[in-house]
Amino acid sequence: MVNGKWFSLSVLAVCQVAGLGLWFSATVVVPVLRAEYDLTGWQASLFTSSVQAGFVVGALLSAFLSLADRFDPRRLFMLSTLIACAGNALILVIEPTSLMMPVLRFITGMCMAGIYPVGMKMATSWAKGDMGLLVGLLVAALTLGSAAPHFLNAFGGLDWQFTIAGASVAALIAALAINLVHLGPNMGKSPPFDLRNAFKAYTTPSLRLANFGYLGHMWELYAMWAWIGVFMEESFRLSLAADEASFWARLSTFVVMGIGGAIGCLLAGVLADRMGRTKITIWAMSISGSCALVTGFLFGAPPILLFIVVLIWGASIVADSAQFSASIAELSDPDLVGTMLTMQTSVGFLLTLFTIHLMPVLVDTAGWGVAFAILAAGPVFGVISMAKLRRHPDAAKLANGNR
Repeated sequence: MVNGKWFSLSVLAVCQVAGLGLWFSATVVVPVLRAEYDLTGWQASLFTSSVQAGFVVGALLSAFLSLADRFDPRRLFMLSTLIACAGNALILVIEPTSLMMPVLRFITGMCMAGIYPVGMKMATSWAKGDMGLLVGLLVAALTLGSAAPHFLNAFGGLDWQFTIAGASVAALIAALAINLVHLGPNMGKSPPFDLRNAFKAYTTPSLRLANFGYLGHMWELYAMWAWIGVFMEESFRLSLAADEASFWARLSTFVVMGIGGAIGCLLAGVLADRMGRTKITIWAMSISGSCALVTGFLFGAPPILLFIVVLIWGASIVADSAQFSASIAELSDPDLVGTMLTMQTSVGFLLTLFTIHLMPVLVDTAGWGVAFAILAAGPVFGVISMAKLRRHPDAAKLANGNR
């Protein structure tokens, strides 16, 4: 059983990263497409935001229909990945400036709802006193994968057709390999169809508090991820040559998001299982919120000082991500874990659509210091929510009673 567990989780992690690579690949090719096809800012933003919007729509549909709980998650993962793979591959045969581009990216985003939360559900089915670590491993792998484009960009990037084709092939392999994954003993029974199931994420007090904590986390996370590279490059240019500043900013962004984020996820997973889910999320949000308050006002500071502060921010800002998912899994009816995880991610990513686009407005009107400081409102709200959850009787279900 142990060997089956770790084999399945290893295959799942690889499949999850490969499947979501269809999402990550957009980050790599947009700068290249802008230069090669003279895309407008609106077209470039649609290329990315349409995936995000598609995910929100797909996740909401999946949650209301309880797809992740009513069907074998491996089959749902496979079907979603195959459709997303086809949508991504079709980019190679259309004009990048075509209206079909955001449509295909939207379809790909919708299918991500059958990959990301479904993969987390499969991981939680194996949990036995290590829920935080298992989900933390999965999110750490995804964090590293999502940061990879910054590493590639630092060294000149890749041909965009090759990147799209490679991501499609990797996703196709993942769609087939997911059938090698075995489901753990915690897998719940298939519930009857009931649209009201999705609303339990907010009508159940303990789940509502855990989701509020997650929303506070998401308010900060993707806005920081989307703009921290731009911030560091602009700051580095004040003390380094343009080419040098660009290289070190991109490499630093990879280290901050990928290396720092992955380590943060793993460390938080281990500590949360032993010390408590609410305690670790409160600590992580307190640290990340403090960094949000400080970082923007360090604009123009020596690059090494700025890098150290941003590295701490990068590790803490995503460290709690998996623990919110673990909390939802532990607080939910076992038959509805997939639905609750899907509902959680759908609302969280819907919020990111607002904060990502809010940042440039704040930077232009008030500067980096104020823009990043406003992100700290999310962790404050999240800390308050998780502190309330800690006092709720249902918190005894978290982390083997460690709350």
